[in-house]
Amino acid sequence: MNMRPSINLAEKYQAMLQGGELKPDPHQALAIAALAQIQRQLEAVPPRGSMLWRLFGQKPDPVRGLYLWGGVGRGKSMLMDLFFDCTAIRRKRRAHFHEFMLDIHARLRAERKKEAGDPIPPLVEALADEARLLCFDEMVVNNTADAAIMSRLFTGLIDAGVTIVTTSNRVPGDLYKDGLNRPLFLPFIALVEQRLDVMALNGPTDYRRDRLGNAKTWLVPSGEAATKALSDSFFRLTDYPPEDRAHVPSMELDVGAGRKLMVPKALKGVGVFSFKRLCAEARGAADYLAIARYFHTVMMVGIPVLGPHNRNEAARFVTLIDALYEYKVKLLACADASPDMLYPQGDGKFEFERTVSRLMEMQSQEYLALGHGAA
Repeated sequence: MNMRPSINLAEKYQAMLQGGELKPDPHQALAIAALAQIQRQLEAVPPRGSMLWRLFGQKPDPVRGLYLWGGVGRGKSMLMDLFFDCTAIRRKRRAHFHEFMLDIHARLRAERKKEAGDPIPPLVEALADEARLLCFDEMVVNNTADAAIMSRLFTGLIDAGVTIVTTSNRVPGDLYKDGLNRPLFLPFIALVEQRLDVMALNGPTDYRRDRLGNAKTWLVPSGEAATKALSDSFFRLTDYPPEDRAHVPSMELDVGAGRKLMVPKALKGVGVFSFKRLCAEARGAADYLAIARYFHTVMMVGIPVLGPHNRNEAARFVTLIDALYEYKVKLLACADASPDMLYPQGDGKFEFERTVSRLMEMQSQEYLALGHGAA
């Protein structure tokens, strides 16, 4: 397997500054210095199985990882992506944290079926064999199933020589705050603080919010102009070149129970959907929670006026908005009416008022400044 040459991360970052792709930010510069050190240490270890690796004589010391936390839009994901792309090692994996934990639970179920004892050690061994660098975006813990296994899982991975680099909106001590049976999770917090370098990225600029500028988040009426405005916001948020719009990647989102949801456009935590795909098809809370956990921003087109004539679609829309609101997902939408006129009359209008209130709040500057998954 041929591996592309290493790209010096610090030099790449400087080139992006000089080219106007990024703005000078002293907080980001400190993070780049820390990530560049990890890159140098990882690349200094000979590839497993090579002549130099065999001459090394013993397993090299694990490279200490990084927990990069800070407010929404400060560039954490961008910096980690840059680090991941520049680091020239064969065994590496980058994943959204929610996606990774879904994979972990699926593997654990498979191990338990073997009835061969504790499923954690063979899982750790398999993961360590697949990657010696694991990069996670948006580490957030909001369920007991994840909390119960994370300390043993990540202790095993680090002991096996895997380097962990992760981003989060929260300081380690605030992970799973007020969660059920939180004492079970406290060893993981101690692990992060002892075995990873913890760095804050809390510069004054919310780049994600800055990219939105004064763009409206609820566009009325639906149509060509609204769709174009939403498209422009997508390209600003993702830094994707508009001239290459025909090649925006799609993805299949795992929503649990072996089911997948096709996302027609998905990039850097931004997902684009149609109302028809999300609310006219038979979907439930599990689908919407998976979307809310994975995407920090959801764009939705084709929202019609709702009422008794499409009560099933309206009920699904209510459940969707509840999930997005719970995880503080940013919603940019094209609709046939403003939120207060979206369900204008008929049976169900009173029950829809809570959704109207949430839709209005989700357009506020205070809501847009919140981090994904913030309590």
